[in-house]
Amino acid sequence: MSQAQFIKREKVMRHITQHYIGGRFTDSVGQEKFNLVNPAANMLTGTVLMGNEEDTRHAISAAKEAFKTYSLTTPLQRAEYLQRFHDAVASRADEHVQALVEEYGGPHQIARDLVQAACGAILSVKESLKDVPFKKMVGQAEVSLHPVGVAAHITPWNANIVYFCNKAAAALAAGCTVVTKPSEMSAVQTQILMECVDAAGLPAGVINVVNGRGDVVGVELTINPDVAKISFTGSTAVGKSIAARSADTLKRVTLELGGKSAHIVLEDADLNKALPFILQSGFLNSGQACIAGTRILVPESRYDEITTALKQAVGQLKVGLPQDSDTVIGPMVSRTQYQRVQEYIKTGIEEGGEILTGGPGNPEGLEDGNFVKPTVFINVTNNMTIAREEIFGPVLCVISYKNEQEAIDIANDSSYGLAGYVSGEDLANARKVAEQIQAGTVSVNAFAYTSFAPFGGMKQSGIGRENGAYGIQSYLEYKTIA
Repeated sequence: MSQAQFIKREKVMRHITQHYIGGRFTDSVGQEKFNLVNPAANMLTGTVLMGNEEDTRHAISAAKEAFKTYSLTTPLQRAEYLQRFHDAVASRADEHVQALVEEYGGPHQIARDLVQAACGAILSVKESLKDVPFKKMVGQAEVSLHPVGVAAHITPWNANIVYFCNKAAAALAAGCTVVTKPSEMSAVQTQILMECVDAAGLPAGVINVVNGRGDVVGVELTINPDVAKISFTGSTAVGKSIAARSADTLKRVTLELGGKSAHIVLEDADLNKALPFILQSGFLNSGQACIAGTRILVPESRYDEITTALKQAVGQLKVGLPQDSDTVIGPMVSRTQYQRVQEYIKTGIEEGGEILTGGPGNPEGLEDGNFVKPTVFINVTNNMTIAREEIFGPVLCVISYKNEQEAIDIANDSSYGLAGYVSGEDLANARKVAEQIQAGTVSVNAFAYTSFAPFGGMKQSGIGRENGAYGIQSYLEYKTIA
């Protein structure tokens, strides 16, 4: 059965017309419609009404009012609210997975991992509350931590549930109230999350959600003086504009932005281990991941061996319908994103990159959707566009190096610094190399992520850190009483 037949048989059109404000669903004042399109077949599946400035101000007012009492709650009370939040989200895990698969084409296994990660993020924040020193003595002075106020969250489409839950949990743990503007392309996922928030029985106004455009709802959140903090995950270009607008009211800002992460394959790497690691990190979430390891740095002495093995391994990856359990790479989220990736592939060819596998166009049999052939370029230099800019699709670049220092220099020759990867059998040496990579997170020999450890970027990959106690503290201000 084709994806188009699947949608026609199984799907009912969804029309989302409400936001979640002040503890209840409210009709949208804004009346602009955004079409929801299944990316595996480019078929219309529903619409969402986009909120406007009035909807946004209503949500901010509700959060501001709720902050008056919520900010006075104890860490123990907040932990109970977080548990309720977790339980409500976890109780609808299968629905979250289905929405992720259908709405942005996340492969089924990735969708399950994302839902699990979101639930885990809430619990890790709850557990981390005990590690936050809300009050301590420094000499004769009492130093206390206090919530900054209303927090605005602007979240992306590529892992909507993770960003929604992680940011909301950290803010609630600190005693802040929240207004979230998720991506309009995640409206069905967001609808389920709003219903979860409602079912959790949190105090009215603690979490508010407004569907809408970044240049309308997002801008209002950024300039409104009643918002004390912005937490944004998305592109570097948008992050810069948010930081600039937030400066007028000196908002606290956390930005988790783009990446062009390097994966250094060391001379002693075991390809039986390194190849699965390269594929997992490079094609994570169909390549639509800010932390994707898309620059593969390999020693000259093993270049032919590694590229031959890489071609064979990539050729075995299944590109297919996201609901299929064995699909590794699903469609790009939209036709616009598909075309963006195609342009980068074209640019790579024009600038002298050689296609090892993949290339322009759709994989055979998947012409109706936004599917991209997993593509690997060889004979790439680090000054090529495909090695400098974030493509956000299943496209890897192989770059050779002469020695470890040159590999480190190439890895760090980037405006980004979000993630990094190292493969090597000598663990001590691999970790020594990892320490020299300018990135917020570096994984050695296996993809590593813990929701308790800080996550964020260096350079133009962002400002600040999220996760666990580190995320909670980003919503707190110090006060000294002596």
